[in-house]
Amino acid sequence: MNPRLLRGDRGQVGGIEVLPFGVLIFVIGALLVTNAWGVVDARIAADAAAREAVRAYVEAPDGATAADAARRAAVATIAAHGRRTDLLTMSITRAGDAPFERCVPVTVEVRYPVPAIALPWVGGYGHAFDVRAHHTERIDPFRTGLSGEAPC
Repeated sequence: MNPRLLRGDRGQVGGIEVLPFGVLIFVIGALLVTNAWGVVDARIAADAAAREAVRAYVEAPDGATAADAARRAAVATIAAHGRRTDLLTMSITRAGDAPFERCVPVTVEVRYPVPAIALPWVGGYGHAFDVRAHHTERIDPFRTGLSGEAPC
């Protein structure tokens, strides 16, 4: 090989300075994909928690214990998904503030925060938004121990 050809920078095309930019784009893209999966995972956990909470509520023996049963079910479901239970927010509404009677629709809404940046093995930083999930069921019309007729 001719040593004169290797001297100088004649013929060099720009490109080496682009490598750090490419690495930066790769890292940002990986963070975006990780955060997108974090949103999907939080939504799955919130959806399961809302479903189990409303099921526990409508199957409770009376109105006094229904809210506690729903809260315990939601917390257990969030914990089973490997998430922090202290971040869970839950609200329970009955149609028209009706009493705990047969056929009354009950809606449970669960909110769970998603961090702005989620890093593997480190955790999340900041608060981007809350994922929300809700489920609605009717109190069983054929159960015993409840007052009222089954109009549904």
